[in-house]
Amino acid sequence: MTPPCGECWFAVLPDCDAALAVFRRLRGAACHVVPHESGRPWLVGCWSADRARIVGTGPVRVALLGVFGVSEAELRRRAAEVRATAQAEQLARGVAGSFHLLASVRGEVYARGAAAGARRLYRAAADEVAVLADRARTLAWLTGAEVDARQVAVRIALLEPTPFPLDRAAMFYGVRAVPPECAVRLDRRGRADERRWWHAPEGEQELPPAEAAAGLRQALRDAVEVRVRPGQVWAADLSGGMDSTSLCFLAAEAGARLVAATLVLSDAANEDAHYARLAVARLPSGTTHLPFPIAGLPPYLTGLADTEEPDDEPSLKRRDLAQQRHIRSALRAYGAERRLSGQGGDHVVLPPVAHLHDLVRRQPGTALGQLNAFAAMYRWPRGATARCLADRRGHAAWLADQSPHLAEGRSVPGAKPDLGWGPSMTPAPWATEQTRQAAAELLRRAAADVPPLAGTRGRHRWVHQAQQAGRVAVTYEQHGMALEMPFCDDAVLEACLRARPHEALDPWHYKPLLAQAMRGIVPDRLLDRTTKGDASAEWHAGMKARQPLLAAWADTSLLVAAGLADRDTLRRAWLSPGTLPAACGPAVETVLAAESWLRDIESHPTPDHLKEHPRDPDQAPDPVP
Repeated sequence: MTPPCGECWFAVLPDCDAALAVFRRLRGAACHVVPHESGRPWLVGCWSADRARIVGTGPVRVALLGVFGVSEAELRRRAAEVRATAQAEQLARGVAGSFHLLASVRGEVYARGAAAGARRLYRAAADEVAVLADRARTLAWLTGAEVDARQVAVRIALLEPTPFPLDRAAMFYGVRAVPPECAVRLDRRGRADERRWWHAPEGEQELPPAEAAAGLRQALRDAVEVRVRPGQVWAADLSGGMDSTSLCFLAAEAGARLVAATLVLSDAANEDAHYARLAVARLPSGTTHLPFPIAGLPPYLTGLADTEEPDDEPSLKRRDLAQQRHIRSALRAYGAERRLSGQGGDHVVLPPVAHLHDLVRRQPGTALGQLNAFAAMYRWPRGATARCLADRRGHAAWLADQSPHLAEGRSVPGAKPDLGWGPSMTPAPWATEQTRQAAAELLRRAAADVPPLAGTRGRHRWVHQAQQAGRVAVTYEQHGMALEMPFCDDAVLEACLRARPHEALDPWHYKPLLAQAMRGIVPDRLLDRTTKGDASAEWHAGMKARQPLLAAWADTSLLVAAGLADRDTLRRAWLSPGTLPAACGPAVETVLAAESWLRDIESHPTPDHLKEHPRDPDQAPDPVP
């Protein structure tokens, strides 16, 4: 559900007269304005009533924006106990869901997003005061900020995903992305500082398998129940995989009338549709099942030539955006306004294999058995594996050591076993020297300034991969796709992090933590599945169908014009991706996303959500003293 204007966004202002100039620039695009105790504007933007819980008591104002499991009366009771922003976290303690927490206490502001990355927060200086927003483009528009070419370079420099922490930077000069684990305080002079509000559970908080599974079961059940009401019509992805299937059974348990959507891919060996049918047979009899054969949907990359309202950063959503819109339209015809998705499950319930680097020092016997299995599965060379295990570098040293290889265009030697603080770094063939040097310089700076997300490699990477899933949730939320991703809730992430990694990632069993959590809710036959489908054939077909457009883009590439990509190599990557090494596949799509994003930015200098529109007639007068 969205407000009448069709947009959802917000900005947070400090309690000072200097912020009034910023307010006046945003006012015409805002459906709602909420004041500080002083009467000056605090919270400005557009949101629907069912996605906001806003209360005020005495000198305290509190807003939860998103999905939350707390009543207005309970939030008001909690607010009455708050005396300073240092106590703000008690407002959200134990509250299920995924939301921004915003508070004004005697004019001092506290704001944060979600630890799992599904609610983002940005800050920038506008008219000499710090302003916060849930969208980077809001602040870029306010400050007149241009795209930072260095950040574009970082995102196309490697064959691997952009490494932590470079992946979390904002794409515009002067705009800062607040790390998900940090909160921002604005004082009454408009100054900002960041403080860490969330820490990942560490090893001493790990639980035995049964207790960890019980915690995950309750967290997922709460995450679904905070969204679903008995009797409501809900769409739900039902891929046949364990993540989406679990959510379908939990939604049915919560009383939803389900409309389950299954994407039927072209590969005859893909078992997704078979397992989806098995699930439907065990779901309540009123469940509607809608298979969507891939041949009847718009091909991958349909509409690539059509400029879209750009996200805050390049994303892969254009891959299947036309398909998702088609599916959404079909689901809405059945009365389903929102849709549950299992996206994020892989990232949250499965620890990275890097945990073996930690385990070999604590439980060498257990580690050796898993190491041998994973080494055989992924064909890790013995010598390289031994060198990775012997590597004792901390995060800063490890990150700093990557930059010379990147600057010189060389791969990191002996890095095939994925046991480092991040994936190995392989320069992309289309990356120019300018791109590599820019990325290497940012790596050097990050190594000196940014601590890891946790004290060990495995736990750091587990949190990081979960936050990557959260970014996907942000993209779809801001694009109006009405997707709900319960696996990206903070409580679900924390429940997973309390499992012992070597028991949550087992080379001989698939997703053992989730399987144990769902026993008795999901039929065993569905939990015991060990296969997983993919849509690589459809992706290659989409790239082939778009060849005329991709050829024209290669000739007029904004990446090439900026000196960030080599034209000939880019043309080969887009027109003949099948001729490149398999490792290049994901990066080909990433560089295409960057090109598409730059074109969208060029075509949409003013964000759609900041276009002026009539205000809600029921809104109180502007809170300007």
